[in-house]
Amino acid sequence: MHTLTFEQAVARIRAVNAGPEPRIVMSGNSATPFTLIRALTEALDSCRVFQLNAQYDFTQHAGFICETPFVGPGMRDDPMLDYLPMRLSLVPRLFDTMRRPDAVLIHTSQPRHGMVSLGIEVNILPAAIAQARARGGLVLAQANLQMPYTFGAGEIPLESIDGIVEVDAPLTSPSGHGSEDGAAAIGERVAAFATDGTTLQLGIGIIPTVAAQKMSARRGLRVWSEMISDGVMTLHRAGALDADVPVQTSFLIGSDELYRWADRNERLRMLTTETVNDPARIAAHPCMLSINAAMQVDLFAQANASFVDERIYSGFGGQPDFVSGALHSPGGHSIVALHAWHDKTDSSTVVPVLTNPVPSSTRPSSASTAAPSSSDSRSTPRRSCSLSRWPTPVPAPTSPRQPYGSGSAGTTSTSPTSARPPGRPPPRRPPAGRSGPTPRGRRGYAGAGGRSHRGRPFLLAR
Repeated sequence: MHTLTFEQAVARIRAVNAGPEPRIVMSGNSATPFTLIRALTEALDSCRVFQLNAQYDFTQHAGFICETPFVGPGMRDDPMLDYLPMRLSLVPRLFDTMRRPDAVLIHTSQPRHGMVSLGIEVNILPAAIAQARARGGLVLAQANLQMPYTFGAGEIPLESIDGIVEVDAPLTSPSGHGSEDGAAAIGERVAAFATDGTTLQLGIGIIPTVAAQKMSARRGLRVWSEMISDGVMTLHRAGALDADVPVQTSFLIGSDELYRWADRNERLRMLTTETVNDPARIAAHPCMLSINAAMQVDLFAQANASFVDERIYSGFGGQPDFVSGALHSPGGHSIVALHAWHDKTDSSTVVPVLTNPVPSSTRPSSASTAAPSSSDSRSTPRRSCSLSRWPTPVPAPTSPRQPYGSGSAGTTSTSPTSARPPGRPPPRRPPAGRSGPTPRGRRGYAGAGGRSHRGRPFLLAR
């Protein structure tokens, strides 16, 4: 490993010999290595850039072809974008087969005991580094004095890095979006699903962050999440987290205070995407509570988190992995939360049926939308989750339409009628000899297959 000047880094990138369009994988999200990107644009006239949630605008470089499974603002308006509709947990397989990297540009901490840390973003990068090294590719690091040193899968030996460019630059933090009042109302409803001992996955956005803050009174919470933000730090400081289990995640997006909290924090363990997003590992956590945001939901419990006006806006991300894993977790819930009204377009976010493509595994077990008035939920959360005395796991549902609450922990239910709360009459059915959908009920609409929302895993706050 050698410390490089900016000009030397440009020369090293220019020397990459991989044809007219070498593939360059780089850190993304809030760990975007802007100095190395500038070196890349000076070194090459054409290449293929692979990055998650790109922040740099690559459209100003005509020879650069952007490819990603998760679109960020830097690639969103690129007419040449090569969008890859896939789960993030499967991206490392791409590096081993169809999209092998020729160079990897990473954003790291300063060296420490012969290692650098990928800091706030591990994600898919260890897999990319391993493939680049195996093929004799280039690995350069932008070592930042302000990048926290985090422990786990993101610790990289210096001998695996060809050169380091030292910088001292602040990390980016997201700006706040959405109504605080609306987010608080939604967060209150979502937090009601968390019980003592719940394992949390918190997606990006203000709603998951507010929901986490509303759980501060819980105890023994665990975190297994693709990403974390300031809400997890709030839970840690409130004493809500299980002191014996580290917070496990793949990347961080949040405030400068969150990044300082993460620096050399023994309670935080960074994992690779293929580990933390593995649906089987997610399902192994009892009482898994997956909380994600979306832009639209429909009356068939489908969620659109990827498209705006029929154009790709972001991507699947980790949502399909965690929705699927949480639905197979004993006592688990998958919640998609959003505002009921979009102010900029002056339109409802709840539509009869989505017209954009929806992955089959993004049907949540509950969907919550904000509204001015409060509403009773259509499902009652469990009051406790004892991890030390967990009974026989509930068999995983065979369909995302299986009703929530179909039997308590340790029991199996195959009939929708067995999931009714005590005292509630059976759903109305068409008279013998007649066909037709279930009539509209007082609290729900007739759903797919003629089933009212009373018996479907769907929460709609009015």
